[in-house]
Amino acid sequence: MRLVLEDVINETCPWSGKPVAATSLTRYRGAAVGFCNPGCRDKFDAAVDMFESRLAATPPNLPDADASEG
Repeated sequence: MRLVLEDVINETCPWSGKPVAATSLTRYRGAAVGFCNPGCRDKFDAAVDMFESRLAATPPNLPDADASEG
């Protein structure tokens, strides 16, 4: 499915705060997300890929919320 500017969930780039551009869209968790330029988009994609791969390879080290109660 082609990403279009009308489908993005944000109006400004999360990295720069500038308006999103139709040439700088990506998909994140099923939603279209916009960036001001391809460099910001690519930086986001790289960060997401790195975190997702590390999360998949490493079990969470945070205490379970249910275990801390009572």
